Amino acid sequence: MNNSIIVKRRRIKPGDAVLTLLINLSAAISILLLIGIVGYVFYRGIGVINWSFLTTVPSTMNGTFGIAGNIVNTLYMIILTLLIATPVGVGAAIYLNEYAKPGKIVNLIEFTTETLAGIPSIIFGLFGMIFFGTTLGFGYSILTGALTLTLMVLPLITRNTQEALKTVPDTYRSGALGIGATKWYMIRTVMLPSAMPGIVTGIILAIGRIVGESAALLFTAGSGYLLPQTGKAMLDKIMQPGGTLTIQLYLSMSKAQYDAAFGIAFVLLIIVLCINFLTKYLIGKLDVSHR
Repeated sequence: MNNSIIVKRRRIKPGDAVLTLLINLSAAISILLLIGIVGYVFYRGIGVINWSFLTTVPSTMNGTFGIAGNIVNTLYMIILTLLIATPVGVGAAIYLNEYAKPGKIVNLIEFTTETLAGIPSIIFGLFGMIFFGTTLGFGYSILTGALTLTLMVLPLITRNTQEALKTVPDTYRSGALGIGATKWYMIRTVMLPSAMPGIVTGIILAIGRIVGESAALLFTAGSGYLLPQTGKAMLDKIMQPGGTLTIQLYLSMSKAQYDAAFGIAFVLLIIVLCINFLTKYLIGKLDVSHR
């Protein structure tokens, strides 16, 4: 008898086959939906995109309709929101993970953070308009919108940072403390660099939330679209109304300007895709565990 290897094939149960088929079908439907939405928006919006559309503002006298002012307002909103939310969110995560003792206070903070993440954005807009706009006197402005968005993205940054810190092995902590490092020095030089991919992921996801938000900004930031002409005007712009790309998209649709709306949607999709690619690139660069 020749030496041979007999491979016994495991029989596939009918239930497993059906489940596998349903999983593959669900994945295919998701991919087709994404391709369909992106493809349709690209098809309707690509013809609108030109240099004038990207570099001018709406003007009846000049006969132009551009989104340059809205792009600048979106950048203002992103930068200002992250400048406020990132230090607070990362600091809160460090406190919860490294300093706070497990107990009722920590549970309350985590419950509050999770609750904030589930509140509809329109309620944030109503609160931001009343508190930041009216009570604090900021009115309809980019600052009011940024402070409102800070409340919305704070849970996202905090939770991502907290989970990233939890993935750092305890041996890193004990090793750093064992050689005489202070706790803050250990956090600054060991914990944060090791958790940086997760932190960056949270920040970039927050950028995506900021770019795509519209409901809250309708109540807080207004719909201004003019470009600042001087350096002083760029600083003053923070306290002036400023409509982002999503606000202009909503206004265009409400006025039945469908071509312009699809053009703006095209730009938004490009921004979202760039954010996703940037996320993957930065995570690969910052992932010290694979070096």
